[in-house]
Amino acid sequence: MEAKTLLFYLFSAVLLFAALRVITARNPVHAVLYLVLAFFNAAGLWLTLEAEFLALALVMVYVGAVMVLFLFVVMMLDIDITRLRQGFWANMPLAATLGLVMAAEMVWVLSTDFFASGVFFNESMPADYSNTKELGRLLFTDYVYPFELASIILLVAIIAAVVLTLRRRTDVRHLDPAKQIAVKHADRIRVVQMPAEKEAE
Repeated sequence: MEAKTLLFYLFSAVLLFAALRVITARNPVHAVLYLVLAFFNAAGLWLTLEAEFLALALVMVYVGAVMVLFLFVVMMLDIDITRLRQGFWANMPLAATLGLVMAAEMVWVLSTDFFASGVFFNESMPADYSNTKELGRLLFTDYVYPFELASIILLVAIIAAVVLTLRRRTDVRHLDPAKQIAVKHADRIRVVQMPAEKEAE
C-alpha cells in the first residue's frame, strides 16, 4: 500500500470518527473540539489531493476564525444540556435514513466514470501548474455568475442578521450624528462682551 493511500484511509477514518462524535458528544464544548478535529482531517484529505490552497483556506477560515467563534459562544452561553438532548433518539431513525441516502449518493457518484475521466485530475499537468491559479480562473470565468450570486446571498444574510439583532434602547443616552453634523460653530460658541476691570490700587 502506498503512503498516499495510507494517509487517505487514516484521515478518512479520523474524520468519520470526529464527525460522529460531533453529533453524539454530550458536552457542546467537546462537540466543537471534535468539529475542529474533523476540519483538520478534511484539510489533510485536501492535501493528499494536491489542493493546498483549499486545505490552507479550510484551516485558516474555519478552524482559525469560525470554530474559535463557535467555541467562545458555546463557552459563554449557559446551555441546558439535558434540554438540548431531548428528542435526540426520537429523531434518530429519520437522521439515520437521510445519512444512509446521502452516503449511497456519494458512493454512486464516486463509483461512476465522471471522476476517472480526467475532468478533475489530469496526470499530464506541467511542473509549474498552480491549482490556486486554476481555481481563480474558473471562479471568475466559467462560474462568475454563480460566484457573484453566492456573494449577494451572503451579503443579504449579513444585513438580515444585523437587522434581526438590532435593538434600539430608549433608556440610555446616545448621540445623534445627524444633529452633530447640522450644528454650526455659532451655535456652539457664544462670545460674551465684558467690561474691562480696573486694577485694584
